[in-house]
This record gives sequence, C-alpha cells and structure tokens, in this order.
Amino acid sequence: MKDRSGKSVMDRRGFLGASLAGSLLGFPLKKLGKAPALVRRRPPVVAVSSRNGLKAVERAYEAMTQGKRPVDAAVHGVAVVEADPRDMSVGYGGLPNADGVVELDSCVMDGPTQLAGAVGALRGIMHPAQVALKVMRRTDHVLLVGEGALRFARMHGFKEENLLTERARKRWLRWREGLSRRDDWVEPGENDLGAPGDPETGKKGKEEVEPRPTGTIHLSALDAKGRLGACTTTSGLAFKIPGRVGDSPLIGCGLYVDNDIGSAGSTGRGEAVILSNGSSSVVEQMRQGKSPTDACLEVLKRIAHFTRIPRLLDAKGRPNFQVNFYAVNKKGEFGAAAFYPAKYAVCTEEGARILDQASLYKRR
Repeated sequence: MKDRSGKSVMDRRGFLGASLAGSLLGFPLKKLGKAPALVRRRPPVVAVSSRNGLKAVERAYEAMTQGKRPVDAAVHGVAVVEADPRDMSVGYGGLPNADGVVELDSCVMDGPTQLAGAVGALRGIMHPAQVALKVMRRTDHVLLVGEGALRFARMHGFKEENLLTERARKRWLRWREGLSRRDDWVEPGENDLGAPGDPETGKKGKEEVEPRPTGTIHLSALDAKGRLGACTTTSGLAFKIPGRVGDSPLIGCGLYVDNDIGSAGSTGRGEAVILSNGSSSVVEQMRQGKSPTDACLEVLKRIAHFTRIPRLLDAKGRPNFQVNFYAVNKKGEFGAAAFYPAKYAVCTEEGARILDQASLYKRR
C-alpha cells in the first residue's frame, strides 16, 4: 500500500501483526507459560440413609469409590439390613401382615438413565431391592407385584425362603391376641381361674393393642461423577391387611431421583407420603433452590396441613404419626427432616456417622 507520494507504507493491521510477532520473537518462550486451566471441582461422594442404615451407607460409599454406579451401590448397601433378622422392618425378620406372612416392597431409581424398578407385596425373597433392580434392567416395566413379582424373581434365580423369624412370629402373635376385646383370641393367662376379666366376655379389657411399628430403609447415593441413585426397601406396616402396598415401591413417593437436581426418599407412615407424592415433592423443592433439609421440612409442612382426619391428629392438632425425609443434591449437600426428633445416617470422606434430623415439632 502506498501513500499519496507513492512511497510504500504499512497498514494498521500489518503494523500490529508485525509488532506482535516481533515482541514474541524477542521474548523468552519459557516465560510465556500456559493459561491457567479451568478447574472443575468434582462432587463429593455421599450416601445418606435412615437411622438403621449406618452399615448400609458405609458399604454404599465404599462401593462407589470402587466404581459402582450409585443405584447399584445403594442396593448393595441396603442388602446388609435386608438380611439382618434384628431389624424387624426390612427383609428377613420383618414383621408380617395380619395373616402372619411377610410381604416386602422395594424400589430403585437410576439418575443417569431416569429408569426405575419396583416390586410390591413380594413374598419369600430376602432381597427385594435386588429384584427391583432386575425389573429396572431386564424389563420395560417399572412395578411388579404379588405372584407376578415372585415368579419374576424365581425366573432370575432368587432363592425362596421363609422370612418369618421366631422373634417376629411372637411379636405378631402378641398383636393378634390383643387385637380386640371381642374377638376369639385369648392372651396367655386369660383362661386361668381367677384371671381378671370383662364381666360380659370373661376377657381382660385391653386399653391398647400391641403397637404397629412402621419402618423402612432408604438410601440415596451420589458419586464423584455426579451420578445419583437410590433405593428404598421395607417389610411395610406391621400386621397390615394382606396385599397392602405403602409408599416404598412407588416412584415419586418412597423415593425419587432427578440427576440434574438431587435424590430424596422417605420412611414412616406410607399413606401420608403417597398422598403428598413426598419424595418427588422434596426434589422439586430442591429444584427451586432450597437446601436438602429445608426441602424436606417444606414437604412435611404440606403433609401436616393436609392431615385433617381427627384419628390422625394428637391433642394439639399435630399428626400423631412420624414421617421422615432424606435428601442429597447434585452438589453433595445432604440433610434430613421429620415431624418429630429423629436421627439419620450418612457417609462421606469423613466416615459413616449418625446425625440429628431437623424436626417440624420439638417433641411428641
């Protein structure tokens, strides 16, 4: 390019390019260095569970650090509770239905695939969570129940066994004998001469029936790749009507996983959780920005608001039952809450431990 006099000149772009090249050539390469890389913090590995899951979260955490997907790690973790005869709310040793038969419910959900599997009213199989995992992976269905679930389990090689332990049988028998002042069952000693009795029936007046425990184990898991998975498994409400299915095998109720947001699950009164779609509601609260604990508390407030039947309320107008929620979000923050004070289990790099849940009410 030339000026008006005909002399060659360098245009602005060429000048800048030449200047830059010259400065680079004159600058020692070792001083240039590299641009700082963007460091993305990997999410922490977390397993959170109900109070009876201390060993379960430890096993699940270890499994995730060894590469297992969170849903598989959750099932691996709860298996230790399903096989424990001392836990009378889950698997082997679980309290039976009103007929004295153990019926199990379970579901699993995998965050990355957004698939789930579940079984309800399953008899004779110690590890229903493992059957639920098979439903998720080997069928196009989500939920199998009763005889169909049992046949599916048999097909996949699960061993049938008697799940009613002697301890659970005796507990069921006490409940059956104390069920009513007007039935034909007699408690020990009631037929003895001189035993106190009702003047009309000859039976003792029973002010309170053997309590009906509710219990379950839920486990939500997050791995270092940001994958989420969860499992809930239970023998259900003790002495329930045969065929009753609670929240545990119902996706959105007993648990829910959204791999973009977090995972949540529940234990306690299943009917209340079903009516509120409890676990999916907790996840939705986390989607709106609430912490896991605050999300759990918000759904508990909703359940309390809609509990209106007098038989379900105490003298202060509060729910006379317990509901617990447990949650972990995508960032690895975790928490739990219940109507009344309770505890939960968690495992992180700091180890497995028991923590206090937040509670809506300070005491019963």
